[in-house]
Amino acid sequence: MTSKQRAYLKSLASTMEPVVHIGKASVSPEVIASVDEAVNARELIKIGVLKNCADDPHVIAEIIAERTHSQIVQVIGKKIVLYKPNRDKPAIKLPVS
Repeated sequence: MTSKQRAYLKSLASTMEPVVHIGKASVSPEVIASVDEAVNARELIKIGVLKNCADDPHVIAEIIAERTHSQIVQVIGKKIVLYKPNRDKPAIKLPVS
């Protein structure tokens, strides 16, 4: 992913609300399943890490991205933005580098 594409995805995600929240159970199989389902349906999602979660959001983002085969767009504070293109019918058209 180029920096231009990443900037475009960040701008799209700036107005989004988190669709998945991670609590004190941290990265559980249920969380991975719901993130995978959401990112497959929407391509671009925002995840909120709640205050009662003791894990680092950067580590959480890496684990979730690896297990869902998605890409980390950004991690700011306790917000994670992930992107996974839909091969069949893409909803987001990325700018060409």
